[in-house]
Amino acid sequence: MRYAIGMLLAAAILFLSPLPGNRAFGQELKNQTVETNDELKLYAQSAVLMDGVTGRILYGKNEDQIRPMASTTKIMTCIIALEYGNLEDKVTASQNAASQPKVHLGVRKGETFLLKDLLYSLMLESHNDSAMMIAEHIGGSREGFAELMNQKARDLGCKNTYFITPNGLDASEEKEGQVKAHSTTAADLARIMNYCIGQSPRKKEFLEITGTQSYFFQNQEGKRSFSCTNHNALLSMMSGAFSGKTGFTGGAGYTYVGSISDEGRTYTIALLGCGWPPHKTYKWSDARKLLQYGMDRFHYREVYKEPSLPDIEVKGGIASSGRLEDPVSVACTLGEEEKSLKLLLADEEKVTVQTRIQKELTAPVYEGQAVGTIVYRLNGEAVKTYPIYTAGEVKRLTLPWCVKRILSRYLTMAGPEEILPAA
Repeated sequence: MRYAIGMLLAAAILFLSPLPGNRAFGQELKNQTVETNDELKLYAQSAVLMDGVTGRILYGKNEDQIRPMASTTKIMTCIIALEYGNLEDKVTASQNAASQPKVHLGVRKGETFLLKDLLYSLMLESHNDSAMMIAEHIGGSREGFAELMNQKARDLGCKNTYFITPNGLDASEEKEGQVKAHSTTAADLARIMNYCIGQSPRKKEFLEITGTQSYFFQNQEGKRSFSCTNHNALLSMMSGAFSGKTGFTGGAGYTYVGSISDEGRTYTIALLGCGWPPHKTYKWSDARKLLQYGMDRFHYREVYKEPSLPDIEVKGGIASSGRLEDPVSVACTLGEEEKSLKLLLADEEKVTVQTRIQKELTAPVYEGQAVGTIVYRLNGEAVKTYPIYTAGEVKRLTLPWCVKRILSRYLTMAGPEEILPAA
């Protein structure tokens, strides 16, 4: 019996030896790009077709090339005004605003309008004086408003975008020893649009304004009336088109950014340098090509697969049976996330699944402890990560527990005649 007790104590000391701690795994979600060689032969010098939900670029042509953006700028002007202002704000025209070049509403210095009315003027008719009135009202000055625009661009991850004007007129300025132009990329412009239509807390108002075909209003003095017609022809050209903005300057050429929904899918496109006069219709040709390409090639597929998760061995723990000789392990489970993953994929695209889970743990183990991940990858990059957790707990094997267990077993094995003294 003394030999048995000694062996059990030695085993307990072995179980109590220190082992490496737990290590959790993780992978940052990244946007993916489908490689293309401009098979659509677009007129635009830069173009993007983007998944309006995830931001994945489905088709790109020079999508990271920095170019002037013209009045597509006004989607940022509009969303900043909606987020920082009040639609019922009264806005008074300065001399600077009144002197902005065409296309303009024709405001006069000292004339007052509702911010709401100016936003319709901005987005439907692309009026440059309305843009400056909005900027000076919200930002205090053109420069102050530009800083709000640039900060929002940084927040959205638009690293190749720089705003100077609220209306998109060609401009440049010296900043931190460098000459910077009012510019963006097709990829950044599409990201900004995605934010406006799907992520901004004021997306409802943005969609209402940009989806309106015509609008009528008066100045606050009640002396002049104005009417606006939406110049986003795609709204009537393609079923499902619901928002967008055109633009043109001599430096930028014709530009366009817009979104369309079809069978539960949302696509955003951006076109920069899409011809110069007289080729005003090039942007509509490119827009139809890009959107039709997206609708024909990309469809939602359910790629989630229910995993088979192994139990993890636990060192220095107490088995659920309470016997020292039994192996110790803990079951695993996924978190409470929805067990579904639908991705917008081309027919030939494949999603791979990688499970990374720790091979062993050291007691004590707590229920809900992170022990690994299941990573879904598209084109080698993570698009979704599911964390793996322990489904139960395992207490640590301690010397007092071992002694108590040994004594209990010894007393159970020894009969009363062995323990009690003889009569």
